[in-house]
Amino acid sequence: MDIQYPAIPGLVWAYRFEPGSQLCTRLAPNAQWSDMESSEGFFWLHLNLADTRVVAFLDSIPGFDENIRAILTTHETHPSITVDEGALYGTLVDFQREFDQETRDLGWLHFALTDRFVITTRLQPLRSVDRLRAAIDKNPKRFSTPSHIFEGLVAEFQRSLINLVMETTEELNAIEDYVYAAAPRDERRRLAPVRRTVVRLHRHLRTVLTLMRRASAADEDEMPAGFEEIAGRLTSRLESVDYDVYALQERARLLHEEIDSKLSSETNRHLYILSIMTAFLLPPTLVTGFFGMNTSALPFIDGGNGTLYAAGFIVASSLLAWFLLRRVGII
Repeated sequence: MDIQYPAIPGLVWAYRFEPGSQLCTRLAPNAQWSDMESSEGFFWLHLNLADTRVVAFLDSIPGFDENIRAILTTHETHPSITVDEGALYGTLVDFQREFDQETRDLGWLHFALTDRFVITTRLQPLRSVDRLRAAIDKNPKRFSTPSHIFEGLVAEFQRSLINLVMETTEELNAIEDYVYAAAPRDERRRLAPVRRTVVRLHRHLRTVLTLMRRASAADEDEMPAGFEEIAGRLTSRLESVDYDVYALQERARLLHEEIDSKLSSETNRHLYILSIMTAFLLPPTLVTGFFGMNTSALPFIDGGNGTLYAAGFIVASSLLAWFLLRRVGII
């Protein structure tokens, strides 16, 4: 929950970490940036971009890199990770979070990491950030460097992906049960949002993996302390869940093709029945049309059994149509 009247514009929360004593303290709402600069340890500030004063606050910080300021205030919706002069900054994909529930809507977390500060910004509440805050409150000793904060953010996103994979697997299982039932139903409307979510996740996940590999290949002097080892662990984590997401994407695609195939077969069967009915009805239609013509000298006009003869021709023509269709193997 956002702080109602913070001293720092848009501040959602702020933590102070003391690596020597392995302690972590949540700062009060009246915490000032100048006090943080003069204090020991490192700090994590989480800011809400819905507060328009955040841009001016970041501009007022002396010596703040222009690229970092730009990435923290951007509204771009694609992942990025940059390593430059001991700093790490970029944008990560995450899931949005409502007050009473977690959603599958994608959100974007902008971050900047130096040896003294971790600054994250977002527009909507995000699931992984909130879970990381809870993990810090529970066990602050795990986070001894700013790089560990970054690792926690990506690790929580990976755990969210695992939960999503399990939920999506259950949904696909339920859809499959209907698709392969004796009386299959059209499940494309139910399958469409699942496919859309999985495809978007896989696309962004592949991008994050590529960026993580590129960042881990940077010069050691350019990296934050301990980042090279952390990047290797995060790459392994993301690769494992990427395989599961890709498998879900392929499964959803094959299931969609199966639904299309069954619906096409059902449509073809209906057209086949309609064609057979048309073939049976064409000869009787010809007979009734012949006897119904408004012309003179038609057969059976003067006799009393004209209707009987016409009925006989109708039955005979239908039997002839059935015999010919049976002879050529259509029925």
